[in-house]
Amino acid sequence: MRPTTMKRFLLIPFFLFFLVTGAFAQDVDISRPQTTAPVAGDAIQQGNWLVGATIGSLGYNFKSETFQLAIEPRAGFFISDNAAIGAQAQLGLQFYDGGENFSYGLTPFARYYFPEGAAPTHRWFGEAVAGFAGSSLKDSDGDRIFGSVLGLRAGYAHFVASHVALEGTLNYTRTSADISIGTATSGLSLGLGFQIYLPGRANR
Repeated sequence: MRPTTMKRFLLIPFFLFFLVTGAFAQDVDISRPQTTAPVAGDAIQQGNWLVGATIGSLGYNFKSETFQLAIEPRAGFFISDNAAIGAQAQLGLQFYDGGENFSYGLTPFARYYFPEGAAPTHRWFGEAVAGFAGSSLKDSDGDRIFGSVLGLRAGYAHFVASHVALEGTLNYTRTSADISIGTATSGLSLGLGFQIYLPGRANR
């Protein structure tokens, strides 16, 4: 086989390789992971459902000087466009000088998504909570302390998929469910969570 013919023969597999990889690249859309979705208006319609949780909450209590970590699963229903009501469970662990304390509770909530500053990919919202909570000190022989919980929240929801939003909230909570019976405490905390927006039957 002459050198020129051999060179042409060796170029055939390289040509086929680039031809196949070029066609594959056209068929497969190689892109960045989805980080935003213009679906905020559809997600907060009347009749839809809201399911999610605050998966991390780090807070500081002004009076008792304690730090806390909380998880708050929730479910709600949109009674009108932009407005939802529901309930959430409160599960938390507080660390303080000398011990730790497990807290629990149930707090109904009302949430409103503001039309002002709205965009297809995000919404600002306000929320009010009111319910009851209790706590159990590790060294208190299983004592249970119940009390009221009142709170206000300001938050931001960013939609990362058609039915999923990541949320950040600034929370102010006042509760009498604390280490000492009959004493009220108040404090600020930051929350980070996610919500799943399920379309109602009329919106499917």
